[in-house]
Amino acid sequence: MTRPLAPPAPSSFDSTASAAAAASATSAVSTASGATNGSTATNPAAARGPGPLRIALACAAVLAVALGVGRFAFTPLLPLMLAQGALDIRHGGWLASVNYAGYFVGALSCAAIRIDETRMVRGGLLATIALTAAMGLLPGFAFWLPVRFLAGVVSAWTFVFAAQWGMRRLAEQDALQWGGVIFTGAGFGIVVTGLIGAALAGRRAEPGWLGFALLAVLLAAPIWRMFAPRAGERARAGKMRRPVSSGRPGLHAAARRDARRLVLLYGAPGFGYIITATFLPVIARGALPIGSPWPDRFWPMFGAAQMLGAVFGSRLPARWDNRLLLALCYALQALAIVLGIVWPSAAGFALGSALLGLPFTAITLFAMREARRLHGDDAAGLMGYATACYGLGQIAGPLVAAPVVARAGSFTPALWIAVAVLLAGAAGFAAWGLAARGRAVERGGQGA
Repeated sequence: MTRPLAPPAPSSFDSTASAAAAASATSAVSTASGATNGSTATNPAAARGPGPLRIALACAAVLAVALGVGRFAFTPLLPLMLAQGALDIRHGGWLASVNYAGYFVGALSCAAIRIDETRMVRGGLLATIALTAAMGLLPGFAFWLPVRFLAGVVSAWTFVFAAQWGMRRLAEQDALQWGGVIFTGAGFGIVVTGLIGAALAGRRAEPGWLGFALLAVLLAAPIWRMFAPRAGERARAGKMRRPVSSGRPGLHAAARRDARRLVLLYGAPGFGYIITATFLPVIARGALPIGSPWPDRFWPMFGAAQMLGAVFGSRLPARWDNRLLLALCYALQALAIVLGIVWPSAAGFALGSALLGLPFTAITLFAMREARRLHGDDAAGLMGYATACYGLGQIAGPLVAAPVVARAGSFTPALWIAVAVLLAGAAGFAAWGLAARGRAVERGGQGA
């Protein structure tokens, strides 16, 4: 379906830390809501603090730095590094993989950290700026490898603690409806870095890295004071992040089986989406006419769709069956990949980019809700296992795709594998949800 391929541009929006953030934020929101519900009006500190929109936008800016710069600046700059001979395909893939691994490690280590959220966010912003600048100042792959690993760890930490802080502050003001705004930051960062990267075509990568570090400074400076630690913040944050059990005593066998299903099925999009998200610009360049301006635009389209999905997913009624919603999200991502295979045109890739981006945050949200349905306030442990499975799928995706592409000379077989994995996950969630609905109807009929 595609011509022999140019070097890949590794990139992805990793829901691994998103899931960890969701689980941590769930516990934080529950605690904050119980402590503050009905008392906000009598709390002078809360009344004088920033409003919910400012809180949500500040967290969105943090995510734009941590993800848009810390994670995704590599995507538009890798072609420049390849063109100037700083990297070859194999070493570019290693830089991408080590960043995935760092992000995975960072996400899973959050539960063990006892530093309050605001200090973690401030430290993460500073570290992201420094590590981004280091990519433009340090010479060679041997230096870049640990830098990209650390950038992955830091971006996960910053994402998780910013999301937890923001959701707790919104809960204190009974304004959780603004939570979707927080997660638009990742998409905004993808859009901005993608557009700037496209404008840098034909130039060296070093000024690009330094320019993205400056962009991070400009995004972080206006919100810096928002993350000043409040009195008692350390004690409260430590309490909220206390590890919880992944299961409750006496949890019956059916619930344990359902928990295992959630963990296993949640890994499917980690494997399925990452192949397309990693190589999207390359796949498009291989299919579209040489010199087409479109390949550099699909990644920003993906980011814009992710912004819309973050808001839309948070507005769906919580009473809807999470398993069926997850099945729909997986099917949409599978359809997005199929469009790129069977309709390799600018319109096909544009629509595919949108369909791939829309469900990202929704997948995390619906999985978090399902974990809470199964384990209640102990959902963080279950989401930790699901997070690990997702992360392993994400790491495995490029490792499986690379030899398949090398043998076939095309991404088409690897993309069909991704479609199959996503559809298998969708079928699993659909069967699970429909079976549960059938049992509920049967019990209702017997009760009547």
